[in-house]
Amino acid sequence: MKEEQTTEEPNKELEELKQKKEEYFAGWQREKADFLNYKKQEFERLKGTLCIAKESVFEDIVPVLDSFRLAEKAISEEDKNNKSIIGLLMIKKQLQDALKALGLEEIESIGKKFDPNLHEAIEEVEGDKPGTIIEELEKGYLYNGKVIRPSKVKVSK
Repeated sequence: MKEEQTTEEPNKELEELKQKKEEYFAGWQREKADFLNYKKQEFERLKGTLCIAKESVFEDIVPVLDSFRLAEKAISEEDKNNKSIIGLLMIKKQLQDALKALGLEEIESIGKKFDPNLHEAIEEVEGDKPGTIIEELEKGYLYNGKVIRPSKVKVSK
């Protein structure tokens, strides 16, 4: 009779230990899943913060591109072969390429239908196709589908 008690006790203890192991393992799996979810959420939060920071930088740099465009328009045909002017235009191109690589996109306007989400109408003028943009006064930009600055345009009426 003593032998029966001794075999039952280790079996009971073994079952309790197996149950605890399963509980601990299930808890570990839940914690691992929670941690992976936390990492994913934190990555998304950091990505959002980076996008906000880029937008802020773009807003500050876009006026520099405007200045380059104005300077380029003021260059006479005879001065366009000047090495200093060529260097200036190369710097402008380099800046545009760097911003494009970071995700900044120019809004195409001329010849397009006016879209109040992308364009700001400065003036309406007589034209062939009503609602069509005929002149771009200031370039507009997008980043991740969000308008950083709308294009300032003239629209035909």
